[in-house]
Amino acid sequence: MQLNEYQKLARKTAIYPSVGNNVTYVLLGLAGEDGELCNKAKKVYRHNGGLYGIEQTANLGNELSDVLWYLSSVASELGIELNDLAEHNLIKLGSRKERGVLGGSGDSR
Repeated sequence: MQLNEYQKLARKTAIYPSVGNNVTYVLLGLAGEDGELCNKAKKVYRHNGGLYGIEQTANLGNELSDVLWYLSSVASELGIELNDLAEHNLIKLGSRKERGVLGGSGDSR
């Protein structure tokens, strides 16, 4: 499946106040799902010494799919296609690698 195809299909499942004009709602949802993902990873560290078995991997995959839905929704609210985001990110990272600043910090490196 292509990213833009996913984005279009995911958009059909969007049910929240003012769909199409509510970036704040989906940004908050993205933050919440990211928090759930991190919390599950913390529990793997605490209960399983940081080792990911089948169950732990499946649980994180489930949360990652929710993160993807919200990321897609944020992009849709902003009128940005996921393919464009992915391409932009790879260009940015390629430039940083060429300049030897992948390991640095800050957005404008």
